[in-house]
Amino acid sequence: MSKEFRVSVKKKVNLSNYDPKDTGRFSNKDELAEEIEQLEQELQDLQEKLIAGKEHAVLFVFQGMDCSGKDGVIKKVFAGLNPQGISAHSFKAPTEEESRHDFLWRTHQVVPALGQIAVFNRSYYEDVLITRVHGKVDDEEARHRFKHINHFESLLADNGVKVVKLFLHISKQFQLEKLISRIEDPTKNWKFDPSDLQERKSWKQYSSYYEELFEKCSKASPWHLIPSDNRWYRNYAVLKIAVEALRSLDLKEPPANPELQQLLAEIKEAEK
Repeated sequence: MSKEFRVSVKKKVNLSNYDPKDTGRFSNKDELAEEIEQLEQELQDLQEKLIAGKEHAVLFVFQGMDCSGKDGVIKKVFAGLNPQGISAHSFKAPTEEESRHDFLWRTHQVVPALGQIAVFNRSYYEDVLITRVHGKVDDEEARHRFKHINHFESLLADNGVKVVKLFLHISKQFQLEKLISRIEDPTKNWKFDPSDLQERKSWKQYSSYYEELFEKCSKASPWHLIPSDNRWYRNYAVLKIAVEALRSLDLKEPPANPELQQLLAEIKEAEK
């Protein structure tokens, strides 16, 4: 499954070749209900082994255009996990303090410790995307940062942190419908950000920059491109990839501690 969504960098990536409405071999969410239930349980079981073993960590990086559903899929896929073993971080514009450090400084502080899962809603990739669109970083600097990102992800991998990168791919029409809905529906007004309309004008530019980083920033960790116009399929695809990511770590139950048997004997003796 993850291979199905993995972005190939053997040739130049063109987002127009990927259908955001694709639902694979499925026609509706009911066909997936049983498998999703099994995957959710497996993800919980794998997280328990991850916490107990403390030998690996997993970092899920979510990127996508505005309205691609990053908040929604994070909430849906990871809601059933032990909250003591997972953290979520949203990357907004850098604070004054963050701006006085290198662009990866704020990221490194929230990388998951061994035994933990972290989820990034947007990420350090914003520093080669929105900064580039807005002219704060030129092409030369962006490509220089690509190298730092590859080294950073290699560093994480060398220290037991598996990075799983997911791009939620939506159509421009889908985004328009979501923006209109957020204005028309009073209960969704809080979701609307006027800046989203301005960013929408740069759709082609964002697409071009995403295509380049898919190609240039896949050395230590590949990108997964998730068709996301259909929410039910998006959620399933991300859940499947998450489970396969933890499976790949070959997590084991921690070994038994024979010394505890002596404590058990002492406890029983004390209760007599």
